[in-house]
Amino acid sequence: QCAQPKRWKAYDGKVTEMDTQYTLHARELLEIYRSISMNDIPKDERIDVLLTLRHTVKEHECKLTQEIVELIDREVDLMSREVKECNLEGLRRRISTLFLQYIKTPKFNPEVAKILKVPPDPLKLHKNVNFCHSCENYLPSTEFPVPANSRTIGRCCLCCKLDNEARRRDAFLKYKLILENLRKSEADYQDDAKIVFLLQHQDLQYMIENIWGSQSALSACSDLYDLVMVRWDKQREWSPWNTILLTKDEADAHLKLCNLEKAYEAPFIHRIKNKHIRAKNYFTQIPAMASFLHRSDNQGNAN
Repeated sequence: QCAQPKRWKAYDGKVTEMDTQYTLHARELLEIYRSISMNDIPKDERIDVLLTLRHTVKEHECKLTQEIVELIDREVDLMSREVKECNLEGLRRRISTLFLQYIKTPKFNPEVAKILKVPPDPLKLHKNVNFCHSCENYLPSTEFPVPANSRTIGRCCLCCKLDNEARRRDAFLKYKLILENLRKSEADYQDDAKIVFLLQHQDLQYMIENIWGSQSALSACSDLYDLVMVRWDKQREWSPWNTILLTKDEADAHLKLCNLEKAYEAPFIHRIKNKHIRAKNYFTQIPAMASFLHRSDNQGNAN
């Protein structure tokens, strides 16, 4: 994995690959590891591979590299004494194992730091590794988001990301725009309208989705960015039981009507009235709306 080049997909679908100094170095280590792991190769080639390995690990002075160099010198010495290859299998396996440990060390192979999830030092496991109760994996503490006011470790970053992607999001922008336009139009009437300013965008969303079916009452247009709510009877204050959902052009034409009974057919008016009854039954359960219901009824009787 360390030896693979960096890949990303462009907007046209083509994949671009790029090598860095770390991936090239990892590829060199991979080729050396494959060479020393091969069996039944000529003696001269084996010595060349061992010398290449010795030169590579010699760049870093530590206990691990010293042990690898000692084992390489021992194998070269035994090969010069014509020792049978079957007697060198244990020594060669030991060299491969130590070189693999060398490859897994970020100090010698920086690219491997992005792959190793468990610290190479076992003593660090007691302090820096936590258990995720969601995916049930033991992960480094860096994989857990910890808020400043948190006292316990929760889910890991991956589980939080999956939960975030799986949750349904409600786009309130469309409903906020409809509510803003409604409040502006009601303010222009200057008749002390109050109900519209008590309404929240969640309430408006309920009306549009559950009562009006998210479409214009006349044309069945479902583009919420083109829909507005206006008064059904423009002589009365706007309320959930005195409204109609229309497109902007339809709303302009509706507000110019003087007699609704003559402009609309009886079945259409009956359908709108049913929607008003449903809205009234829902919103009168809210105490703040109940008082405005009586006020609206009195206003309607006076008109």
